[in-house]
Amino acid sequence: MNRIRKGDQVIVITGKNKGQRGDVLRVEGDRVFVSNVNLVKRHTKPNPQANQAGGIVEREASIHISNVQLFNPAKNKGERVGFKTLDDGRKVRVFSSGEVVDA
Repeated sequence: MNRIRKGDQVIVITGKNKGQRGDVLRVEGDRVFVSNVNLVKRHTKPNPQANQAGGIVEREASIHISNVQLFNPAKNKGERVGFKTLDDGRKVRVFSSGEVVDA
């Protein structure tokens, strides 16, 4: 079970994008792609077979997973995430303050 998953809202805690918030688009190993964070310009060639126009495309680049924290809306800041096993045997993610992330 990963501490950060696709769809989670995270906040960047270090680097040039520090303080920016966004949703996780995908997780690839120890790197995450966050919406509208770490945008880079990519020069692409046109590909008529894929119906793709050429030009400069702006898209998200990956960020190391250690540079983001899960955003806690109750406290309005990023928090560490741990794991806890509930009485019914389910393993859930919990914030360091004790609140359950997964409902």
